[in-house]
Amino acid sequence: MSDVQTRLRSRAAVGAEIRALLALAAPLTLTNLGQIAMMTTDVLMVATLGPHPLAASALGGALLFTIWMFGVGAVTAVAPMVAQARGRGRDVRQDCRRTVQQGIWLALLLSLPAIGLLLLAGPVLRGMGQDPALVADTESYLAPLMWCLPPSLAFIVLRTFLAALERTRPAVVVTFLAIFFNAGANWVLIHGKFGFPALGLFGAGLASTLAALFMAVALGLVVALDPGLRRYRVWTRIWQSDWGRLRELLAIGLPIGAMMTLECALFSGATLVMGLIGADAVAAHQIALQCASVTFMVPLGLGQAATVRVGLAAGRGDPAGMARSGWTALGVGSLFMALMGVLFLLLAEPIVGLFLDRADPATAGTVALAAGFLFYAAVFQLADGAQVIAAGALRGLKDTRLPMLIAGFGYWAVGFPLGLVCAFVLGWNGDGVWIGLTGGLATVAVLLVLRFRDRSRRGSARHDLARPGAHPMAVEMP
Repeated sequence: MSDVQTRLRSRAAVGAEIRALLALAAPLTLTNLGQIAMMTTDVLMVATLGPHPLAASALGGALLFTIWMFGVGAVTAVAPMVAQARGRGRDVRQDCRRTVQQGIWLALLLSLPAIGLLLLAGPVLRGMGQDPALVADTESYLAPLMWCLPPSLAFIVLRTFLAALERTRPAVVVTFLAIFFNAGANWVLIHGKFGFPALGLFGAGLASTLAALFMAVALGLVVALDPGLRRYRVWTRIWQSDWGRLRELLAIGLPIGAMMTLECALFSGATLVMGLIGADAVAAHQIALQCASVTFMVPLGLGQAATVRVGLAAGRGDPAGMARSGWTALGVGSLFMALMGVLFLLLAEPIVGLFLDRADPATAGTVALAAGFLFYAAVFQLADGAQVIAAGALRGLKDTRLPMLIAGFGYWAVGFPLGLVCAFVLGWNGDGVWIGLTGGLATVAVLLVLRFRDRSRRGSARHDLARPGAHPMAVEMP
């Protein structure tokens, strides 16, 4: 084959990979945005009760979210296992069924200690010196909300399973239906409509749990009834144990959960540090972080898609395909985040104006700080996008332990201390905190990209690739 033909084939393969990646990442991104919309709806609904209930729901929600994120990370181990099973092309339905079933088990097993921890939230908060009235409201909110954990994690298992099958539309539809269900349930239960009692904060927590149950049941019915998905027989003998597979899920998933928790804790810690600087700094920080969180949904979706695409290539024993999938995702994500960074640089003040009235003298200090933080957020974008996509690509190879250690080092040995030094020793205040965040994320991004480069070069590793004899294109189509 001539060099020209080789280059043409390579370009065609990359073009095909970009199309497949975007087709998978777009609905995953929409689902992620839908979940943010649900959280935003909760905030807006609870805000109608006043600032004190809103503060209590924020406190309770922060506690639950951190625990939930650990569970989400753990159960997403289903994705690389299903993707590699499809890539191998042998006993695909049975393999996928047993993985998903044990994923449901794992969701339930993780929920039990998580609920136990949340039951202790009241005594712990009181022991920390929190306002007793605020703690009482937080307990009222958490009492029904904590029971959202089993159905919400089960939904994540099913959503991850469908993503690994490259069947993403059902999860998108269910998520957006749940936004309306959640809004209606909040309105009815918080304020007491249609003959229901007005339950206030308790009603808000109950509405969120009912919405999570709606999502899990709806997607479960899709998996049970859809002709293309019914053949996997996910619900057949789901009570049957498979301890070896459950151990594999734990080995892959627990480091993912720990990595996601370390990142959540970094941002929570940064917010607490901003609180030591001043109220304007906290408000400006939240605005900049909210902007970065919205754009982050795109590389998050690309990272989730990279897990599937790399896992498929690993399963069929295709090192070139593994590298192509991972580097394509990194290239597309970096380009998008670079564009968003340019927008943050050019339109910083108009963006802040979406949150605060720039003409109001009372907000002038916050506006100036937020616009300054968006400068760092522009640089932060590239690192944040690269690290989440590289982590997703490595998950497709079932490589999760070292990435967890890299995250711990980058976030807590580099990022957080750097932020403290810049903020308080060098006197750069809020700018220093953002320099720390950017430095920590950049460290993690560089190390994870280097790790993927190393792993993709050693793509023939036996535990990552298909069993000998598997046909290189043996992928069962969903």
